[in-house]
Amino acid sequence: MKLDVNVLRYLTKDDFRVLTAVELGMRNHELVPSELVDRIARLKHGGTYKVLKNLLKHKLVHHDSSKYDGFRLTYLGYDYLAIKTLVNRGVFSSVGRQIGVGKESDIFEVATEDGTVLAMKLHRLGRTSFRAVKSKRDYLRHRRSFNWLYLSRLAALKEFAFMKALQEHGFPVPSAVDCNRHCVIMSLVQGFPLVQVRELQNYEMVFETIIGLIVRLAEHGLIHCDFNEFNIMIGDDEKITMIDFPQMVSVTHRNAQMYFDRDVECVFKFFRKRFNLSFEELTDHSDSSEKDSAETGRLSFSAIEKTVGYLDKELAASGFTRKDQVEIEKFIDEDIENESDDNEETEDGGEAHTFESNETIIQEFDLLHLKEKDEPTSNCDEVPVNVKNIEDHNSNAESNSDKEEDDEAMDEDDAELEKSLSKQRRSAVAAAHRGRKTVRSRNSYKDKGGKSCHNSKLHRELSNW
Repeated sequence: MKLDVNVLRYLTKDDFRVLTAVELGMRNHELVPSELVDRIARLKHGGTYKVLKNLLKHKLVHHDSSKYDGFRLTYLGYDYLAIKTLVNRGVFSSVGRQIGVGKESDIFEVATEDGTVLAMKLHRLGRTSFRAVKSKRDYLRHRRSFNWLYLSRLAALKEFAFMKALQEHGFPVPSAVDCNRHCVIMSLVQGFPLVQVRELQNYEMVFETIIGLIVRLAEHGLIHCDFNEFNIMIGDDEKITMIDFPQMVSVTHRNAQMYFDRDVECVFKFFRKRFNLSFEELTDHSDSSEKDSAETGRLSFSAIEKTVGYLDKELAASGFTRKDQVEIEKFIDEDIENESDDNEETEDGGEAHTFESNETIIQEFDLLHLKEKDEPTSNCDEVPVNVKNIEDHNSNAESNSDKEEDDEAMDEDDAELEKSLSKQRRSAVAAAHRGRKTVRSRNSYKDKGGKSCHNSKLHRELSNW
């Protein structure tokens, strides 16, 4: 959808209040009922439906009455909310022309009050050209249901976090300024996409710089996953700048090697086609020849040392789990654990000795206890029979016979009680049938003869009977 900022200057506070109410209602509604929008907005003098009609005219909301009367935000309305918030913060004051279009975002020029030009990236997931977000991106994680606006917000937050962290570690990326909803404000890169460049003064040096960035990212625990000529900006002085970071994953991802090889292959393929670069001659005198294989001159993912930094841990990149965090902590504390193991061995030896001595003491105590138990049982045959026990046994047998007689009497009483209850139940059912009204056909007043009339008469006679 085309961004028309001219309408933004004519929107009132009530318009933005109702837009915010629709946004809040979309947290747990696919379509927000109009009554709920009215309750959330709480306009002083009413008029929520009039404001919704105005927003609908400018295509800031979408109306759907297939299931019930409801509204949902469009991308244009979401753009207006993000732009209004950033303008109120003083991040920028004006919006300029569109400078870029991608399958997941649109990029515009914005300017501050002092005239500094920045770049505004609006994430627009859900376009027809790229709808396989659930399988291609990890924004959802464990969630099953999703909304395109919510996914765009997650992508913007992830890109802002990666951009800020890479900038702090000295990577050539745009400087992150601010972020709100699905909108990211960054510095404007003075250059062109590498795909638009036809000639370079020193293309071999540019190639080595780009490959070095891939290796450096992997050493910090990250893989770009979309490192191609469309996401590499080059200036007039042939300075390289990376862009587009929402899809970055960790080096511990299960498909990390595939993503790494794909990024390297994209760079090799572009320079081979565009600049006819022969890689066999280049790998003989390049600095990275130690990491390349002797036959193909390609980088090997397993040969890269991933101990420079742990950006995937800091940013919780895709593929980095708690198990990986535990392994990293073990790797860092390896020397301390080795020293503590030596001390524990000596302690374990003493503990094992004391444990064995305790076991022998317990076994000896059990043997003595068994002997004490065996002594009275050995004289069991010599003990005379007690007459009192026999008399108690006989009295118990007599009491048991009396109990059996009482139980038989109780069973007879229960049978008589059941008979009387069944008689009462049958009489109550008969009385209910006598007092019930006759059931007639629903369309009996329509019956004027024929088969349906005959059936209704039979039904009436049966009900009377």
